[in-house]
Amino acid sequence: MPAFPVAAKRELGNAQLRHNLANATSTIRQKRAAVVGELDDWAQLREAGAAIKAHTLSNLDTYLEQFEAAATAAGATVHWARDAEEANRIVVDLVRATGEREVVKVKSMATQEIELNEALEAAGIDAWETDLAELIVQLGHDSPSHILVPAIHRNRAEIREIFRREMGKVGTPAPDDLTDEPARLAEAARRHLREKFLRAKVAVSGANFAVAETGTLLVAESEGNGRMCLTLPETLISVVGIEKLVPRWQDLEVFLQLLPRSSTGERMNPYNSTWTGVAPGDGPQTCHVVLLDNGRTNALADEIGRQALRCIRCSACLNVCPVYERTGGHAYGSVYPGPIGAVLTPQLRGTTSEVDKSLPYASSLCGACYDVCPVAIDIPDLLVHLRTRVVEEHGWRSKPLDALMGLASWVFGDAKRLAAAQRVAALSRRVIGRKGTIGRLPPPLSRWTDARDAPAPAEESFRAWWERTRGGNS
Repeated sequence: MPAFPVAAKRELGNAQLRHNLANATSTIRQKRAAVVGELDDWAQLREAGAAIKAHTLSNLDTYLEQFEAAATAAGATVHWARDAEEANRIVVDLVRATGEREVVKVKSMATQEIELNEALEAAGIDAWETDLAELIVQLGHDSPSHILVPAIHRNRAEIREIFRREMGKVGTPAPDDLTDEPARLAEAARRHLREKFLRAKVAVSGANFAVAETGTLLVAESEGNGRMCLTLPETLISVVGIEKLVPRWQDLEVFLQLLPRSSTGERMNPYNSTWTGVAPGDGPQTCHVVLLDNGRTNALADEIGRQALRCIRCSACLNVCPVYERTGGHAYGSVYPGPIGAVLTPQLRGTTSEVDKSLPYASSLCGACYDVCPVAIDIPDLLVHLRTRVVEEHGWRSKPLDALMGLASWVFGDAKRLAAAQRVAALSRRVIGRKGTIGRLPPPLSRWTDARDAPAPAEESFRAWWERTRGGNS
């Protein structure tokens, strides 16, 4: 993947993509605002969610061991994976041990992060996505572009053509008279998936939450396809990021209010499936949990950066982000797009690649992401923090820039110098900003005006206005 600015410029040329994204994100924003506005205690819920997550991360080692003990006592087998390679090896070996050559999958960001489908394919194992949006992406030989709605960049006409072209190659074909009506598309997906649900002996899932107290995993969804995967197969393998823990069962009360309202704009997820180990005669009789690190302890070690691990994958920050709405998820070069991806991915993967070191700059710092985050992650602050880290790690500091910053510090350090600079800036408007904007600045400032017009200095600064109208009196 190229760096974000290059990929974003390419995606901006796709008018259909921008139309699809604008329509979808505006709809989700409106629904979220309506259901959040119903709760008088939303601010308190948000504070509670942030506090629970912060406490868990501060005591993560204790809660991980507690979860392992509880899950093992309930009949599950817990595995520990340092990275993607180890997690993939564990899952492939577990599937092979069953003698099966296919699995059905619940929508899972963690398995996308480690590229589990590709690892299974390399081992000769077919992995079938069962979430409707994930199915669209898989059949379209595409990649997800949204945390909650992976196929948000596709419209109904495109989905119909994907179903008609691809379904018959891997299972029950789409009807010849398939239209782009949502009900007909859902019916085609249901018929296509039904045979896979009834045939599969192994399922792979993630988890929205893991309860340390009881060893319980929870998956929240809207379609019921996840529940089919969690109940019908004989073996269930769950890949769970270590940050998904909450201490107590009671804590779910908070998150099962925050998550649906922030993600789908619903008061409650239609399907909340929980399981604790195995139950004789009910559901899968073999249960494995793979606890995944894959860079999370690196993020945990950063006192500022660790708050990104509070994320509950609601995607609210994507839906309000003006950058995401215009570029889509593919420009981020990561399974985690949008504002949360811009702060989480560089911490999980490091900043060695061009795309990862560009991600902290994929933002206007407008702050909308922080305003809607249900666990109060200060994403703008994290972006600035990671920009500093990128500069320090890659030696991006330069003598001219340091000199410029030194000059700015000198000016801002004295009230009289600042007032003089403001007067000079106001006078410069007559030369370079007659139309209210500056169309072109010389290098290195041209990097700003190459992409946007810079606002011209104000004709009168606030300081000058105050002196003129108040005579300097406070």
